Amino acid sequence: MIHVPEDMTVTADASVTLATLQATLARSRQWLPLDPPDSGLTLRAVLDRNESGPHRFGYGAVRDYVIGLKVTLADGRVVKSGGQVVKNVAGYDLQKLFIGGGGTLGVIKEVTFKLRPIPEVECLVQQCCASLDAAGVAIESVIESELTPTVFDLHRLPERGLQPDSTSTVEPTPKRTEVRAPFTIVLGFDGTKEDVDWQLALATKLGFQQPTTLDYDKAFRTEAGSLRKLSVLPSKLIEALRSLGDEPFVARAGNGIVFHRTDIAMPQNNLPTHLLRRMKDAFDPKRLLPDLPA
Repeated sequence: MIHVPEDMTVTADASVTLATLQATLARSRQWLPLDPPDSGLTLRAVLDRNESGPHRFGYGAVRDYVIGLKVTLADGRVVKSGGQVVKNVAGYDLQKLFIGGGGTLGVIKEVTFKLRPIPEVECLVQQCCASLDAAGVAIESVIESELTPTVFDLHRLPERGLQPDSTSTVEPTPKRTEVRAPFTIVLGFDGTKEDVDWQLALATKLGFQQPTTLDYDKAFRTEAGSLRKLSVLPSKLIEALRSLGDEPFVARAGNGIVFHRTDIAMPQNNLPTHLLRRMKDAFDPKRLLPDLPA
């Protein structure tokens, strides 16, 4: 691993875990602004899956921080794209082809990231809403305000609590049941203490008064069942969430990304499959690497 704090860049083998990278960078008060729930993922997995977390709204996705990539192609050739400095215009910008490609075009071996300083302060607050309509109004109030959150999520998780068993003929025995939580909007602010305090004061006026954490994201990911991802325009988010009924979800309210586990029919993402096939034919004509998803 080559970390150059004064240039705010790092070059690491793709087999290094994100947690190891962040721990190394933290010694210089720097970080890679990515926070997927599983920090044990390797950098290769993060890039292949285009992983991100709640901070995506304020900081962007992994492709926004990759400035150099080394990839082994299906025929054994090693190609490099970008470089190890931020201001680099050498070669074609090929790295974006491989990010989110799931290893279908090549095996990522090494990556160079640009970094950010660790914020002086970070605070998270939430507001609970009784309905999606109320959540939509609250989301709109944030968008129209002067707030610049780095986290802007909406979630609804199952809450487990003890309730009496009304079917019993003897004295009711509490049993664990699942109760639907209200819709919760989470805002995160970071930066200098003065800036965060100003934003918190404004957020309080909009109804965001309860401190919170990002534990909801990890808790939802660790629940049983296959996780599904839906991407819509942020303006269509509430409409898309209605299709989930009472099912739990975690949504990036500012990005239009919804994670859920429902089996009901959802709007399909229109991918340019013909272009993806052409890229696959060019980089892996013998189909030695994993195939594109159906």
